[in-house]
Amino acid sequence: MAKERAGRNRTLSIDLEDIQNYSKDLLEIHSKTSAATLHNRLAHNDFLKIFEYLPEQFADLIIADPPYNLNKKFGNAAFSRLSIMQYSEYVESWLSRLKNLLKPGGSLYICSDWFTSTSIHLVSEKYFQVRNRITWEREKGRGAKTNWKNSSEDIWFLTKDENYFFNVEAVKMKKRVLAPYRENGNPKDWQEEADGKFRMTSPSNLWNDITIPYWSMPENTDHPTQKPEKLIAKLILASSKPNDLVFDPFLGSGTTAVVAKKLGRNFFGCEINQEYLTMALKRLALADKSDRIQGYENGVFFARNESGSAK
Repeated sequence: MAKERAGRNRTLSIDLEDIQNYSKDLLEIHSKTSAATLHNRLAHNDFLKIFEYLPEQFADLIIADPPYNLNKKFGNAAFSRLSIMQYSEYVESWLSRLKNLLKPGGSLYICSDWFTSTSIHLVSEKYFQVRNRITWEREKGRGAKTNWKNSSEDIWFLTKDENYFFNVEAVKMKKRVLAPYRENGNPKDWQEEADGKFRMTSPSNLWNDITIPYWSMPENTDHPTQKPEKLIAKLILASSKPNDLVFDPFLGSGTTAVVAKKLGRNFFGCEINQEYLTMALKRLALADKSDRIQGYENGVFFARNESGSAK
């Protein structure tokens, strides 16, 4: 519900009126549905209860951010930590359903933490081609007295088959050059601009340029595990084309749908929590007014704290 915020706090707020108004736009699936019905809609459903009603091969790209294997509360629902074998069974219960929903040549990304990565990898290779594991630095994190501080998360990159789309040019990062080389007196692989020397670099599977949403960022919500828009933008730009359909079976507060819309893709998402769906719908409405993604401007990803990334 709506909370009192400090004057500079830009966290998205919702109230009962928002829930009532935005709920009218939600889709509820109780029988077999068509791909056209899903375009740019959000469903108030549990994916595990509706997958059999979804059309085959309707998604070009799937981004899944399931509950991690932690004791965590999501609104009125709670997830309790399981053994690795039990969590693997949970992963199989939904991951095994996704291949049939993905088009030939489609890709799937699955978010995880260090503990759930084992299950994701073992189950994924039963159904998909495992291409890579991205590890991204999560600069927030609680300190630990008897262990190493946990400051990273993983994203598994999977494809349905060998022929898949990947646009490396769309996800190159603009980095400041600290030791510029010249060849015959000319810059080698870098450009000089008003505020410094920069190079466009190919993306690796180690990301240290991501900022977790916080109170002064307009994309921030009260969802406990919200992913940054910049993070999702990289996945969408690398593995989909304009007008493709991006599906998120664990939508949360809607980051995947919002970023898909901002980048000219279609979207479909499922979520069981009505409050989170309201956040998602309100964010989608705000995306009509601004398609800005913090850290990504004019088709360029900036390193953290570089020009354009903190405005």
